[in-house]
Amino acid sequence: MLLLPALAVVGFVAIYPLGKTIYYSFTNQEFLAGIEPTKWVGLRNYRELWHDSIFRTAIWTTIKFTLITVGFEFVLGMIIALVVNSNFRGRGAMRAVMLVPWAIPTVVAAQMWKWMFDDVYGVINDAGVRLHLLSHSRAWISEPGTALASVCAVDIWKTTPFVALLLLAGLQVIPRDLYEAASVDGASKLQQFWRITLPLLRPAILVTLIFRTLDALRVFDVFYVFFGNRPDTQTMAIYDQATIVGDGHVGYGSAVSVAIFLIIGLFVVIYVTFMRVTEE
Repeated sequence: MLLLPALAVVGFVAIYPLGKTIYYSFTNQEFLAGIEPTKWVGLRNYRELWHDSIFRTAIWTTIKFTLITVGFEFVLGMIIALVVNSNFRGRGAMRAVMLVPWAIPTVVAAQMWKWMFDDVYGVINDAGVRLHLLSHSRAWISEPGTALASVCAVDIWKTTPFVALLLLAGLQVIPRDLYEAASVDGASKLQQFWRITLPLLRPAILVTLIFRTLDALRVFDVFYVFFGNRPDTQTMAIYDQATIVGDGHVGYGSAVSVAIFLIIGLFVVIYVTFMRVTEE
């Protein structure tokens, strides 16, 4: 009985909108409802979505972005967390400073980096040419070969501190007695990391990977600031927004939303299953 108010709030803000989205995905609902009567079309939207080459490109772009950013952020975040978890003078100040990129709003950070990547006035090209790292200025955002790498670099720079913070929280609950006992038994630092740190850090790693994967798979803001609705760099969220808001096709856009929900759910199931098998 005491849980009912909380469950009612969750149902209102999460389950009800999800149910409406699923319902709309089986209709031809338009943004300006009333001009054309809404009809039940069954699986038509999903059949069209199955053959939608633009959405397949958006899926592949989003998955590549997710794999690159989550992988780099996890490795860099783990290194930072291990460093910050050790005892040294100024550790508190370093913890505060490392959170500055994460504290900057994503749209602000994306626009800042977009100016830095500019091929005419950007500081990155200027520094690269002055240091003879680049032979000439490059249009990092416009060139297909560097566009995805540019946006990945921004996300890695911004979100690595968040990953480090989550992993640091997991490191701090590991008893120090285990490391002292391992040192007495002659275990090296690398052996302690593989035998003590990683196994006991598994719950924090699972939470971190799920959080970051969910964020990466529904990424919108940084891509939209960098590229707008450019077809070759659309993510799933941008394509969904363009379908519903730009084109007004609420029914088809709802089917896209359901597909995104299922793709994200699949990643979560893979993570949870893999971690459970590893524990067993």
